[in-house]
Amino acid sequence: MDDRRVVLYHPKYVAALRNVLAGAKADLHEMHFRHLCELADLRREVAELRSILQDVIRASREKGEADVASLRRELEHALARLERPNKPLH
Repeated sequence: MDDRRVVLYHPKYVAALRNVLAGAKADLHEMHFRHLCELADLRREVAELRSILQDVIRASREKGEADVASLRRELEHALARLERPNKPLH
């Protein structure tokens, strides 16, 4: 055998590699936790925006219904005037 070969799995290299991998794993756990926190924040924000959107839709629907009722009353008055042009409506 050739004695000039480099030992690839020397205990000090394995220990160093384990330390590097443990540090990388810890970094990944920290990053995962930060992502989960950010995801929770975004979900709360989406829930708040949905609530605001529901309020806007509700207000728009109520205004639309009121507008339709007003237009319907105006139409009924206009039709009543067409049927009796010279008589007061009251």
